[in-house]
Amino acid sequence: MKAIFMRYPGGKAKAVTFSYDDGVPQDKRLLELFNKYGLKGTFNFNCKANSNFHYTDEEIEELFLSKGHEIAVHGALHRANGNLRAIEGIRDALDCRLELEKRCNRIIRGMAYPDSGITLMGNFRNYEMIKNYLTELDIAYARTLGNDNDNFMLPQDFHAWMPSAHHNNPQIFEYIEKFLNLDISEKAYHARRVPRLLYIWGHSYEFDRDNNWDRAEEICQKLANNDDIWYATNIEIYDYVEAYKSLKYSADGSKVYNPTLLTIWLDYGCTLYEIKPGETLHIEL
Repeated sequence: MKAIFMRYPGGKAKAVTFSYDDGVPQDKRLLELFNKYGLKGTFNFNCKANSNFHYTDEEIEELFLSKGHEIAVHGALHRANGNLRAIEGIRDALDCRLELEKRCNRIIRGMAYPDSGITLMGNFRNYEMIKNYLTELDIAYARTLGNDNDNFMLPQDFHAWMPSAHHNNPQIFEYIEKFLNLDISEKAYHARRVPRLLYIWGHSYEFDRDNNWDRAEEICQKLANNDDIWYATNIEIYDYVEAYKSLKYSADGSKVYNPTLLTIWLDYGCTLYEIKPGETLHIEL
């Protein structure tokens, strides 16, 4: 049986996403850069922690949602899940989700852990407890932090989603060059042909603090206008991966059924296949 690899929409093997926290005024300037260069971002808002919410409902729609960006949960009070009793963690995530869904007039399913999140566990808490209550709250994924890397792999566990790097990582441009130059074609070694993701995160106010908006623009410039890259929000990546995992195969692998509402792409033996919703694809073995 030939090797099978997931491919992103359009048959692409690479994807790029961004995640920025706190819903701060500087997000507006970052959004202008993303829109200018055709990039997509997820913006994680805390709610009650911001006594002066920085965006009106109309601005959220106009600046973020209408341009294809995502709004996600960042905790009502921006409290570290690793230190909270389950009931406190549930309330912090749920209160934030409820407020954001009201403001955005749509379903909110993503999250970035606030504060130290799950990187530090206090008061005898544990990750499985946190993952369980977030799953019950229909939080599809949660971004963590603290282990920058350049393997560009998709997460095995979406509730412990590790990004590639913070935008201030001294090696960020080395990571970008390595990502852009990755060979995932049929010429590459078999095990290296898996799809890759470059995931950059941060806080947009840091560009003001560090006086390095030129860094933000250079990152965007280097990643923009690449036909080999899918530019997506966090939730788009999650939904696509879950749809791919839902594909149904015949025992001999010659037929593939797509039960989802998304068109799915796969690389089967170095040949690209597109499977539309509800379609059963017949493959030459």
